[in-house]
Amino acid sequence: MNILDTHTITTHDADEDIRNRDIKIYINGEIVHRNEAKVSVYDSGFMLGDGMWEGMRLYNGKWAFFDEHMDRLFDSCKAISLDIGMDREGIADAMKQTAEANNMHTDVHCRLMVTRGVKVKPFQHPSLSRSGPTIVIIMEHSKPVDRLKTQGISLASVPQVRGLPHSQDAKFNSHSKLNCVIACLQAEAAGADEALMLDPNGFVNTTNACNFFIVRKGEVWTSTGDYCMNGVTRQKVIDLCRQNGIPVFTKNYSLYEAYSADEAFLTGTFGAQTPIREIDGKIIGDGTAGPMTHRIRSLYKELIKANTE
Repeated sequence: MNILDTHTITTHDADEDIRNRDIKIYINGEIVHRNEAKVSVYDSGFMLGDGMWEGMRLYNGKWAFFDEHMDRLFDSCKAISLDIGMDREGIADAMKQTAEANNMHTDVHCRLMVTRGVKVKPFQHPSLSRSGPTIVIIMEHSKPVDRLKTQGISLASVPQVRGLPHSQDAKFNSHSKLNCVIACLQAEAAGADEALMLDPNGFVNTTNACNFFIVRKGEVWTSTGDYCMNGVTRQKVIDLCRQNGIPVFTKNYSLYEAYSADEAFLTGTFGAQTPIREIDGKIIGDGTAGPMTHRIRSLYKELIKANTE
């Protein structure tokens, strides 16, 4: 199958749900209809991408791996001297209020966003943000489309890389996603669904939206994590492999190993484990989710169930 023969899909394609037309959104303590949800054009997030965010999933009335997401959010905000203005219990309560206002219980995706807030002048210096942070919570009824589990997606390796930690540390889940957007555009121009990004040394790193894994001869490989978002789902997959006797390695490897992998898949909060059909026009395995991907997906479902009971 040629990558040009299929319609472009993304790792975040979801089934249409008309309930999302009338969702209510949390903004700084108020919950309003999506049509009324607005932030200032002077907001640091809009103006500069100065903020952090988390994506979380609601299952059976409970947010999966909430503590891990809060660890990353608070660590990131501390690193950039952004005072969230509430503790994790306060965030949990705000999310609970938002879910209740929308009558949401399961198969819900949340995007929690924290910016440095509204500036007094339209310039870069952080001291110009003086009114406190902007906190927004968007929740949608959201289930991945079936084709993400069966058909998988195509990737193209692109020239855009994830940078060095002293440039813009990729471990930040920041609002500043321009490098990922550029990578996605480069992949689209190559006829692929999304981008496979390399690290500054030319080793396989991550995609523009998710963490990337390959399977070779019964072993699961992913990047070292030095130059990519250290995703919560990524770490859960690594942990599950270790706990269930599956050889797993965080290591440097090149496109050579990726092209000849038996399987490849992505990890992310929304799609969990999404199979890769092809990379740069080269079919991976038989082009569908392989036995290891299925096994890890099953183990992950059991973990989600145990975490949200």
